[in-house]
Amino acid sequence: MIPFSLKVVFFKIWQFLLKWSSKLLTFRTPELFSGPGSSLVLCEHIAKTGVTNLLIVTDAMLVKLGLLNPMQEKLKSLGVSITVYDGVLPNPTIEQIETGLTMLKSSGCTAILAIGGGSSIDAAKVIAARAKNPYQIVHMAGLLRVLFKPLALYAVPTTAGTGSEVTIAAVVSDPSTTRKFAIMAPCLVPLAAALDGALMTGLPASITAATGMDALTHAVEAYISRNRTDMTDREALDATRLIMQNLAEAVRNGSNVEARQNMALASFKAGVAFTTAGVGYVHAIAHNLGAYYHVPHGLANAIVLPRVLDFSKPDCVDRLAQLAEVSALKKGSESNAQLAAAFIAKVRAMNAEFGIPTQVEKLKETDIAAITDKALSEAHMFYAVPRYMGKAECQTFIRQMLPLAA
Repeated sequence: MIPFSLKVVFFKIWQFLLKWSSKLLTFRTPELFSGPGSSLVLCEHIAKTGVTNLLIVTDAMLVKLGLLNPMQEKLKSLGVSITVYDGVLPNPTIEQIETGLTMLKSSGCTAILAIGGGSSIDAAKVIAARAKNPYQIVHMAGLLRVLFKPLALYAVPTTAGTGSEVTIAAVVSDPSTTRKFAIMAPCLVPLAAALDGALMTGLPASITAATGMDALTHAVEAYISRNRTDMTDREALDATRLIMQNLAEAVRNGSNVEARQNMALASFKAGVAFTTAGVGYVHAIAHNLGAYYHVPHGLANAIVLPRVLDFSKPDCVDRLAQLAEVSALKKGSESNAQLAAAFIAKVRAMNAEFGIPTQVEKLKETDIAAITDKALSEAHMFYAVPRYMGKAECQTFIRQMLPLAA
């Protein structure tokens, strides 16, 4: 058996090669429209590109709430015919995406507008890719496996969390294998996006909190990644600062458009950061909690984040201290170790304030070994984590999240 110390050397070499190969890729950002009402400006932009038949990919709740109505009316007034696919659920599945693809083809749509949270945008990305690529979704899993340019794609996020409107990734669930996998290719980034904080004012406090902690996780994992750059550091620090200044207010007072707009910008910046720097163990474990138990991604990230930071702290004290400083936690002459501890304590305090649990109620002891294997495989293949976790450590770590005995 290969000693874990030698495996870590291999992981670091592999991540070093990925980092330098990524410099050959161009991670573009979408043309951005920002501010209250910007979603309608994006509709005008779509019409100006010559689109006349558009598929909207969203979820049934947003349709029921009438959130799409102003955009639909605007598009119709501009001569754009609309077909709405509202079958996306949290942790979108292969079946949901294939259903959307069938609707796209039967209606003759030539472009896609994703409206919703990360699940709707991720599903739209894969529908757009499937429309132009001759192979199944599972064959696109991994890095750079989308061969041909996807159908024209636009996005309007209605939550401030995933940053999917700017990332190269789309996450898909396959219930038949209890697997959740990412498709990663620069061509999946939407052509244009609108950050319209006014659309988010009706979001429930619980979803605002979970998605906000999702954005924080993106920023933090990007900032402590070994694949970070000067650019990702700037974006991650800006995102962290904005989240610390605005998330609690957005949760308490959902009608505060300024706080909503700042959170939308924070989510976008965090997305820019982790698109290049990557994420880490929080995401690797959270993805599998979603695959096994359908735990919403932002909620899973929030539960896992402080525990992973505790584990990673010995190898990223200075980085965590810098995150504490932009979070306004430095009060005097605290050491970096004290500031790092203060930042982790702040994350825990935010979870407690927002009513985010510390345990995963559906987690089963019998699933821990399989979750561990899948999480470590994902992390060690794709993420340049600051400190590497062995199988026994990871199992112990996940076991801490078992539901507490009554």
